[in-house]
Amino acid sequence: MKEMIAAANGKRKKIVLISFGSSLLIGAIALLFYLDYKATHITTDDAFVEGNIHTIAPKIPGTVVAVHVRDNQMVKKGDLLVELDEADYAARTTEGEAAVNAERGRLAEQSSRISARQANLKLQEANLRQAEIDLRRAEKLFQEEAISKERYEKTRTAYDVTVAQVQVAREELRQASSLLSAQSASIREKEARLKKAELDFSYTKLRAPTDGLVTKKNAEVGNQVQPGQALMAVVPLDAVWVVANFKETQLEKIRPGQKVEFAVDSYPGKQFTGRVDSIMAGTGAAFSLFPPQNATGNYVKIVQRVPVKIIIDKNSDPDHLLRVGMSVLPTVKTSEK
Repeated sequence: MKEMIAAANGKRKKIVLISFGSSLLIGAIALLFYLDYKATHITTDDAFVEGNIHTIAPKIPGTVVAVHVRDNQMVKKGDLLVELDEADYAARTTEGEAAVNAERGRLAEQSSRISARQANLKLQEANLRQAEIDLRRAEKLFQEEAISKERYEKTRTAYDVTVAQVQVAREELRQASSLLSAQSASIREKEARLKKAELDFSYTKLRAPTDGLVTKKNAEVGNQVQPGQALMAVVPLDAVWVVANFKETQLEKIRPGQKVEFAVDSYPGKQFTGRVDSIMAGTGAAFSLFPPQNATGNYVKIVQRVPVKIIIDKNSDPDHLLRVGMSVLPTVKTSEK
């Protein structure tokens, strides 16, 4: 009986030892796997989805006469979003076109006058050349006493008159050219005003700058709006990325191109993938509105965080589930070089 009890106790001890040894071995293996995972995977909970937010704002003041979209509606690039009252801007465009056309008419008339002045100057210069020839001949004949003094004086007077006519013709051409230059400057000014009026007219229609989702709509028919006033925003859901703020002590092993897996609270159990794109040139604190000044006072060292941009794989989010501002839990596989 005692032998049977001793054998049973020995067997139990052996089982306990085996169980303890197995548990210890399993724990050691688990610890090795954990340490290996920690050595090749870096994670942070300080990460968010970011993207381009295109604010839709008018460039001119006006009254909203039509809103063609609703909140959270998908739009395509070029889709009409909002219309402003165009009556005043259409009138300015028509007025500008009339002013430009009138100035062009005056410019054409002045160009014709210049052509006439140029022709008259050429005629007077030809008359002057002939008058010079006549004067030289008359001077020679007068010296030879072949003509009377009266005839010579008459030829001399005709020459002087021709010289005066040439001077008058030149002055008329100069004045006409100056007026043409002034009119040319005037038409350029009116054309600039017309272009401005046409631009303002085009600004009465606000269109989507890109494909995306309309959000934060703040425009209703009848609203008086001012330049720069945000009416809505368009967010392209196919162009979002993740910014993860890793501790500076974690950056040693992070390299561009490394694979990243991440999850978001909105879709538990769903994994997204991406790649490390780049590491910011400074810490988040260095680029804050009021960066810390540590030159004076007692200094307490705080581990800084550096933003890391993560590009999301295109096939990772085909349904565009990710939204700007969502919290992300990314894990960088540092084993990849």
